[in-house]
Amino acid sequence: MSHRPSVLFVCVHNAGRSQMAAGWLRHLGGDAVEVRSAGSLPGEQVNPAAVQAMAEVGIDISDQRPKVLTTDAVEASDVVITMGCGDACPVFPGKRYLDWPLDDPAGQGVEAVRPIRDEIERRIRGLLAELGVSSPA
Repeated sequence: MSHRPSVLFVCVHNAGRSQMAAGWLRHLGGDAVEVRSAGSLPGEQVNPAAVQAMAEVGIDISDQRPKVLTTDAVEASDVVITMGCGDACPVFPGKRYLDWPLDDPAGQGVEAVRPIRDEIERRIRGLLAELGVSSPA
């Protein structure tokens, strides 16, 4: 890709998985990737266990807020990664869609969220390699 790729992470509440994925991509991709996240039914706040798990690896997502999924966000993204949002995500031709089946951290303690965080990191590193973006971190 000659332009800066944009990635949209989507889950139902935009409070756990998609926020952790966006945090990892911002951290590992820096300014080389445009990062968005949204939810089909956004929650009130980011999952505190997700915030804590990410803080343990030096990534602060405490200032993030769940956002509603919009058609514009999908249309503006090169890659759309769903994490259990089902059929709520609009599909546009020419977009790359990936589905990452990850456990939902909702209602879980930080001990249960850590393995999800680590799996998301592994997938983000793979995504960066596919996009041809080298990680500064």
